[in-house]
This record gives sequence, C-alpha cells and structure tokens, in this order.
Amino acid sequence: MTSISLQLIMYSLPPPPLSLVVQCLNKKHNSDVPLVLMNSFNTHEETQRVRFKYDKRVDLHMFQQSYHPRVLRETLRPFPVNVDLKDGVSWYPPGHGDIYNSLKRSGLLERFLEEGKEFIFISNIDNLGATVDLGILNFLLHPPKDSVPAEFVMEVTNKTRSDVKGGTLINYEGNLHLLEFAQVPKDNVDEFKSIKKFKVFNTNNLWVSLRAIKRLLDEETMRVEVIVNRKSLDGGVNVIQLETAAGAAIKNFNGAVGINVPRSRFLPVKKTSDLLVVMSNLFQLRDGTLVQNPARLYPELPLVKLGEHFFMKVREMLERFENIPDMLELDHLTVSGDVTFGKNVTLKGTVIIIANHGDRIDIPSGAMLENR
Repeated sequence: MTSISLQLIMYSLPPPPLSLVVQCLNKKHNSDVPLVLMNSFNTHEETQRVRFKYDKRVDLHMFQQSYHPRVLRETLRPFPVNVDLKDGVSWYPPGHGDIYNSLKRSGLLERFLEEGKEFIFISNIDNLGATVDLGILNFLLHPPKDSVPAEFVMEVTNKTRSDVKGGTLINYEGNLHLLEFAQVPKDNVDEFKSIKKFKVFNTNNLWVSLRAIKRLLDEETMRVEVIVNRKSLDGGVNVIQLETAAGAAIKNFNGAVGINVPRSRFLPVKKTSDLLVVMSNLFQLRDGTLVQNPARLYPELPLVKLGEHFFMKVREMLERFENIPDMLELDHLTVSGDVTFGKNVTLKGTVIIIANHGDRIDIPSGAMLENR
C-alpha cells in the first residue's frame, strides 16, 4: 500500500481529525501515505506558518495553486493594475480544476510517480466525511475482467432536495461528463433540480491515476469546461471570474466511472450550523474518522438553522455555548437573535428559539427543550 496510496486534500489548514485520519491509516497498514494541501494565495502563507504542527505526525506537502486576474464585465479588460496579490480584489484562485496543472508545476506529480505511487485521492478540505476507502482503491487496482481499468473515479451520492444545485454526471457522446448548475440554461434549471431525473450529485471525492494526469498534461490534451462566474465587488464593480472544477476533467480519462457512496462520505462544513452538528453527540471520532453515533435511532441528520448572531468567527460563535447541547434526538432547530446556551442543555424534536430585537434569551444549564 505504501507505493500506491496518496491522499490529496485541497485548500486551507488541515483540521486535527484530518491529520489523525492519515496517521491511523499509516499505522494500521504500516504505510506512509502523505497528506498534501493545495492552497490559494489567500491561505498559503498562513498554512506555511503552522505546518510544523503537522510535519511530525504525517508526511505533509503543500503547494500554491495559480492566480488569475478578474476581468471587468463591461470592458472585458483585466481588473488589476499591478501584480499585488494583497489588494484582495484584483486576483482570484481559479477553482479546484487548477489542481492538475498546479500539482505538476509544484514538482510533486513527478516526485510521487518516481516514488511508485499510482493514485491520488482528492477531496475538499471542508468535507469531513472524506477518507481513504480501501474498497475503492481495490477496485482501481483490480478492475473487473474484460473492463477498461479506471483512470478516474468520482464518488457520487443520492440527491436530496437540499442538494439540487450539486453537479451531476451525464453521458455525452459516449463519455461521462460533469454537468454543473452554472452550466445549465435558465429554461432547464427546474429540470436539472429534479431529484427524479438526476438522482445523484458529485461529492467531489475523486480518485485519479497519476500516470494518466501526467500523460494528459504532457500531451496537452486535457480539456475542462470553463465556468463563467459573475461577481459584484464592493463599490459596485462588476467582474467576471473564469473557473474550472476538478471533477470536470472526468471526460478526459479512460474507463472513468462514478461510484454511488453512502451519504456519510459527504459531510461538508461550510456554515456554523454545520459545525454545530458535527461537534455534537450526533457524531463520534473513531480512528480519526467522524462517524454517526449509533445511538441515534434514525440516520437522517437534524435540520439546523442559526441566525445572524451565529454568523461570525468560530470562536465567538462557540462562546454562545458553555458546551454543545445534547442533540441525539433532535429533528429541527432554529435559533434567531441574541441567544446563549448553558451547560448540559438537551434538545429534542423540533425546537425554535427566537429572541426579538433588543432582547436576549439565556437557556439555563440543564434545560431540556422538547418540541418547544
């Protein structure tokens, strides 16, 4: 396994469970799987400053992805007047589809091939459900008889009404393609959102052959659709960003397939409400991996909506909780306004807490709120 496995995680800093996942994997299988971070120019320096915390735990590598100039929508001229990346508005990272070229430019692609590694596992940094799955790796190494060995595997999972904008796989001219929401004409948006017609969506957990990446880049034959992202900056400046998605490269690889995986492998933390759920007793940490608490009677996670008082820095948000409430039997939670929680609060069923403007609600320690 040492010669074939590489977990590549993109963007920002590795949360403690991430490095622990790789540590546990290496210890269990006596391997040396490295952890690799692709940073944007916004996060690269900060990541470099704290990397010493992780270097001794795992074989950690990092590299910086490309940066592109924003384009003025009215004139189609570049927005920047200089190459100062620190102005914060003129330049942007062009999406995670840049990973292939940036990996090669960093020298790591060639290095890992020389070390005998064959596949990379790519996932977004915020997906805490993304871990190395040896079943998928075994499928890549030992493909079914009379089938084309897969150079690219995309993990997809069943679509729900909360995932209607997630990219999906389509068969176009005999090849798998990733269709993103931004590429869908307005007249077809409702059709794209249908969970009956498009039943799965891309988790952005990708398994890719290193040799195939090198071949396509050396031959300059990798083609990825460009997504036009229109933005309005402070001051009313309208700009265009041209971006690519890592999964969109699937059409370039031989034997590419999508594998339907359990929802547990897609656990993104993008909002404070997501963070509250994963920090609660709804989850447990097992061998460095977050798993749902088997004591919960049903697999669906509760719907949690936190108001603007919780849309802040994580530290300030957590100061509103003396400790994380017991949410094991929670179905729905809405919190709005200036609300704080004492110790050992239990939430069950549907709980709605709304503090009017100028008022404050303090949930006392030991309180049990059920269908209130």
